Amino acid sequence: MDKVKMSEEIKTAKTKKSVSWRQIAEQTSMSPEFVVSACLGMNHMDKEDADAVVNYLELSADASIALQQFPNKKWEQTVPTDPVIYRLYEMVGVYGETIKELIHEEFGDGIMSAIDFRMNLSREENENGDRVRLDLSGKFLPYRSW
Repeated sequence: MDKVKMSEEIKTAKTKKSVSWRQIAEQTSMSPEFVVSACLGMNHMDKEDADAVVNYLELSADASIALQQFPNKKWEQTVPTDPVIYRLYEMVGVYGETIKELIHEEFGDGIMSAIDFRMNLSREENENGDRVRLDLSGKFLPYRSW
């Protein structure tokens, strides 16, 4: 089974079972954000966690094997048209250079890692309408001179 088919089966089982991503993640040793990413095919899980997800969703062993496979991280579109994803691109388009300048000023010449990385998404109550709080934390990796 490839990761596309695995992801479709996981999403279908999640809907049929009427459970949340957080409930699925509770079966594992990982964060909900990482579990969703793995279930959508962009990361992998160790056997124990993959088996826990598959058993909880009552899927085949093939889905566990697919969850354990290393992903090929690629995107089909230059700029996605889904409104939620597009807005993230818009944020980077508007604030990307600002973020880059501030990282360089604070840390020096380098990048924020998306490999040694964590993310947390939470709801922030606000009288003017609830807000999405997205916390991204990546290790700073300085560029080397040689």
